[in-house]
Amino acid sequence: MRRLLLATVALLTSSLGLAEVREILTPAGPGSGQPNLVAAPDGHIYLSWLEPRADSGVRLRFAIREGDGWSAPRTIAEGANWFVNWADFPSMTALPDGSLAAHWLVKSGDGTYAYDVHISRSFDGGATWSVPSAPHRDGTQTEHGFVSLFSAGDGLLGAAWLDGRETGAGAGVHERRGGAMTLRYAALGRDGMLRAETLLDARVCDCCQTAAAVTSEGPVVVFRDRSPEEIRDIAIVRRRHGLWSQPRTVARDGWKIHGCPVNGPSVAADGRQVAVAWFTLANEQPRVKLALSRDGGATFGPAIVVDDGQPLGRVDTLLLDDGSALVSWLEQAGDANRLRVRRVSADGSLAPAITVVPAATVRANAFPQMARADETVVIAWTDERVRTATLPPIP
Repeated sequence: MRRLLLATVALLTSSLGLAEVREILTPAGPGSGQPNLVAAPDGHIYLSWLEPRADSGVRLRFAIREGDGWSAPRTIAEGANWFVNWADFPSMTALPDGSLAAHWLVKSGDGTYAYDVHISRSFDGGATWSVPSAPHRDGTQTEHGFVSLFSAGDGLLGAAWLDGRETGAGAGVHERRGGAMTLRYAALGRDGMLRAETLLDARVCDCCQTAAAVTSEGPVVVFRDRSPEEIRDIAIVRRRHGLWSQPRTVARDGWKIHGCPVNGPSVAADGRQVAVAWFTLANEQPRVKLALSRDGGATFGPAIVVDDGQPLGRVDTLLLDDGSALVSWLEQAGDANRLRVRRVSADGSLAPAITVVPAATVRANAFPQMARADETVVIAWTDERVRTATLPPIP
């Protein structure tokens, strides 16, 4: 029998305007993981995850939040040659035209990190899915992953991903030859045809997650950049009037590291408001930070330290109706780790941090996710299988 979350979670304080965290039992099977949450424009929340098949393969499944629970699961795609990784995981998104999109990763060669992005769309609520297509056409057996999907307008699906075509190898970060990992973008039409493939940044961190959101002025993508001096701070690119901006640093932490920390940023947008959360270990001091923008991501206010100490990162963030942000992260707690959430007001003031999951292993939790529809916030994480909980209405 599944444990009730009430036995393992903390009570949220009144300063957050929230009451008790409550578990929603999911239809995800044993061994499921890599959860992803997305809120659709119509108010529905979709949960997707990977689940092992009876054979050696896996399948990508999803469910829709219905009432106090989740719908029966549906399968988007499945295969025996997928690239399955705790940090580079599938996702799902819902577009304003009512269509759905999902991505997953498929091996392209014998190299450990030789894999391609596969994207499929559904125009009937997820009952059927299109033949998958790739947003890249380079044909190299190198890494293509850490994808962010978002609406590109006019029924187009936007995709941003880390692309290893310039690295010259698919064996791994320590065996790559040639150039650097790049950040690229492409749009896919309802017909699955590729449009507007664009290089967004010619040198980025090798394996940190990307994140994307859509402002009233157009989409933004955030990622961990990589300077020639190995400074790996968080950067943003913005698309306005059909053109992408040059990368711009969100906040200058000055984190110099000769390897990828596998700890990407998160972004949320509402109109011209943008919130970016991230982890840094600059000056050997672990921090989870948040920066807020009121002009669509063109500029940001000072970085706000969100954690209380010993964070591991793996952040997510949401914007609330009053302009405040909700940030989640993993934090070290003795020999285990816990999932924490904190509300940050628009003026930068902090509410007390809340412990949502008191203790779990880092990799088992992987990258917890949040989504919000109206006044309801849903959190997903992995503990033997995919688990979810709701936070009661936020005033």
